[in-house]
Amino acid sequence: GYNYDIKHPEWICNQPAWKDAYEFDAILPLSAVTGKGVDELEKALSDYAFESPHFFPDDAVTDQPERLIAAELIREKMLHLFQQEIPHGIAVTIELMKQRKTGLWDIEASIICEKESHKGIIIGKGGAMLKKIGSTARPEIEDMLEMQVNLQLWVKVKTDWRNNNNLIKNFGFDR
Repeated sequence: GYNYDIKHPEWICNQPAWKDAYEFDAILPLSAVTGKGVDELEKALSDYAFESPHFFPDDAVTDQPERLIAAELIREKMLHLFQQEIPHGIAVTIELMKQRKTGLWDIEASIICEKESHKGIIIGKGGAMLKKIGSTARPEIEDMLEMQVNLQLWVKVKTDWRNNNNLIKNFGFDR
């Protein structure tokens, strides 16, 4: 295990047994507080780096499709908004993602939950919670797409979906 001494912000290893668990090329202690060890890390990384073909554009942030990222942004906002109120048994699927000639994106997403009672919580009184989910997710999706987004959210119940391999695969998860 590690102990962190706030007066001397550096990592101290109490049990060196983990060093013997694998054959490491380098073990580099770092401090996020002071930045100690960053120079050593950069040197070690440059020692192991090599020239290779450039696989992605310089401005690429990820190799994941925009649909998947949009779904995960919506799910992330839900987990933040609901915290412990709803279990993590929710999935988000993008049903439609189409760009208009004007540049505006139309996105329709389904929020999948396991129980009818969860559906009511997600929608909220008068649709207030569903609106809040959309209004917190929309700006990040717009930043990603660099364009205005018309986001429509729907809530569907799929009882026990986490135990159905076909549904899990359809929702973009792997077992």
